Amino acid sequence: MKHTYKVLSLTVLVLAMIISGMPMNNAKAESPLKDLIIYQNAPQVDVSNSGEEFELKALNVYEDGHFTFVSEGLDWSSSNKNVASVDDNGNVTLTGNSGKSFIKLTNGDYTDRIAVHVKPAPEKGEKGKPASKAMIVKEERERYDIVGEAIANMTIEEKIGQMLMPDFRNWDGENVTEMLPKIEQLVKDYHLGGVILFRENVVTTEQTTKLVADYQEAAEKYGLLMTIDQEGGIVTRLQSGTDFPGNMALGATRSAEIAHNVGKAIGEELHSLGINVNFAPVMDVNNNPDNPVIGVRSFGGDPELVAEMGVAYTEGLQSTGVAATAKHFPGHGDTAVDSHLGLPEVPHDKERLMEVELYPFQQAMNAGIDAIMTAHVTFPKIDDSKAISKKTGEEIAVPATLSHKVLTELMREEMGYEGIITTDAMNMKAIADHFGAVDAAVRAVKAGTDIVLMPVGLSEVRQGLLDAVDSGELSVDRIEASVERILSLKIKRGVIKEETPLPLEEKIAQASEIVGSQEHKQVEKEAAERSITLVKNEQALPLNAAADEKVVVVGRSFIENLGNAVKQHHENTTVIEAPSTYQLTEEQKAEIREASAVIVGTYTYNVSGRSAESAQMQLVKALGSETEAPVIAVGIRNPYDIMAYNSEVDAYLAQYGFRTASFKATAATIFGTNTPGGKLPVSIPGVDEGTLYEFGHGLTY
Repeated sequence: MKHTYKVLSLTVLVLAMIISGMPMNNAKAESPLKDLIIYQNAPQVDVSNSGEEFELKALNVYEDGHFTFVSEGLDWSSSNKNVASVDDNGNVTLTGNSGKSFIKLTNGDYTDRIAVHVKPAPEKGEKGKPASKAMIVKEERERYDIVGEAIANMTIEEKIGQMLMPDFRNWDGENVTEMLPKIEQLVKDYHLGGVILFRENVVTTEQTTKLVADYQEAAEKYGLLMTIDQEGGIVTRLQSGTDFPGNMALGATRSAEIAHNVGKAIGEELHSLGINVNFAPVMDVNNNPDNPVIGVRSFGGDPELVAEMGVAYTEGLQSTGVAATAKHFPGHGDTAVDSHLGLPEVPHDKERLMEVELYPFQQAMNAGIDAIMTAHVTFPKIDDSKAISKKTGEEIAVPATLSHKVLTELMREEMGYEGIITTDAMNMKAIADHFGAVDAAVRAVKAGTDIVLMPVGLSEVRQGLLDAVDSGELSVDRIEASVERILSLKIKRGVIKEETPLPLEEKIAQASEIVGSQEHKQVEKEAAERSITLVKNEQALPLNAAADEKVVVVGRSFIENLGNAVKQHHENTTVIEAPSTYQLTEEQKAEIREASAVIVGTYTYNVSGRSAESAQMQLVKALGSETEAPVIAVGIRNPYDIMAYNSEVDAYLAQYGFRTASFKATAATIFGTNTPGGKLPVSIPGVDEGTLYEFGHGLTY
């Protein structure tokens, strides 16, 4: 009798699930089904570039407001197959005939449709047939306000959770390369909106794909924004990805096409891994050579160049479905303090900021960039308000990240930006030391940020934001405005949980074909070769050394990389790695005296490093007294290195970064198999005053 009762109970439960529309293959979707809609009918989805073949997707919408991609149990049909056909998976193919067709979707209980209009275009298409122009016309009804429906049903804990984006770089002293049960529980308990990944997390293509998939599986209702700083150049997180030259190298190419191609290739690699937001490009104008944190991460020192390259990179990146992020607003380029360590200040007035620092950000906004990251930098001419430092007890200026005048009045109201605002990492000392974790998070949200990135103490910060809502310091409307933007971005970029996800093996196979592909290696090679800038050449280059002539490569940081690249062109090459003191031994000096050419690589990232009095620069200046052979210097990272030894070298090349492709391109340029075409994206100042080499300077053969 008990067995019969259990069977009856189970039967009733199954029938109830069927009647309610609840999918039985998804335990997470416990809420009854409310609607079925075509994803492209959501107002956030762009349908302007559909092409002759395109895929429509379906969303299940549940009573509790959450929504998921659904692919099974659906019926797709076309009202006019002479215009467009649709297969069982929602793939639409246009016939080329003009006219109108409704593509209909149903699961037997709910129905939706979207219109396809095809109009003949005046130009001729393939084989002389009239080309056609397709236009998808969305339905416009209240049922498509799925963001509003979601917010109306979310708890305040869920709303605040969407605004939190921690990192799980390490756990119990170990790098997090696979999902851990405790992290999975945190994702659920805190209803997290996103997670940022670091180099420690993304080791191989297979491992990264699985980790990202596991994060998405851990999310209960809404897909996670999986983010990373994959700028290219010196800030490259993927260990298995293509190592593209950085932004200053792209600026040196003066090619928007190359910047677009690099952004697109980076986007394709991230998208294949399941990473949907890139915290790039850097849109700071590096007009201060003493900047310790931006430097070669910037496209250059001219706002128009930065804007052109940054917008091209952004458009390439976002064309792949990955959101781009312009950083660091309102501009971290003209600073001499690293905000990881202290609180920098930009003293300029509004007029100057609009012409220089803010110009690239405005162009990025106009081009439809998805997100903007704030700078932990003070701008007293925009906001002169003060706060008491928790570290020193003294009165200090409020940085942009925490400023309502900067984020809301300037960015939102004056510049008209409507997308996502995210803070920079909240564990940086500029914020953490002076304001404390909870106060800083509350201030940032009050100022207008949507995402609190890397909060210090996830539990404490979440509770602090909840308390601020309870006390009225933060309004529910303010929270909901951010959640609306976050969910809108997730819909726009398809960051939505799937009821039937692609099997992990297929995801890994797809990613393995894309990450580090030959096509991307070619983009990397072209960018590197076009970037190499010949700054000085007193008839030393191109180098034409006979096989029996010795070439010596000398230096310290990354000198093996430079040496190996040179050896590809000239076997009779000796690499001398200088000791930490940069004092060469007598044996090493003897090697240099026997050389027919000396190539010296210098590597600096701060003012003291490139000082003429530094040990590294003293080594370069001493080479002339050891040899009559030409001395060819390579600025491995910063182009400013030549300031220390301009008169002591016969030639100087700037390569803007330490990635393998850049070393290969430099070596090819030295030996004349690559013609230098790069133009300085910054001005190189004289040691005392004036300009040593102007912005745009660049020699060739």
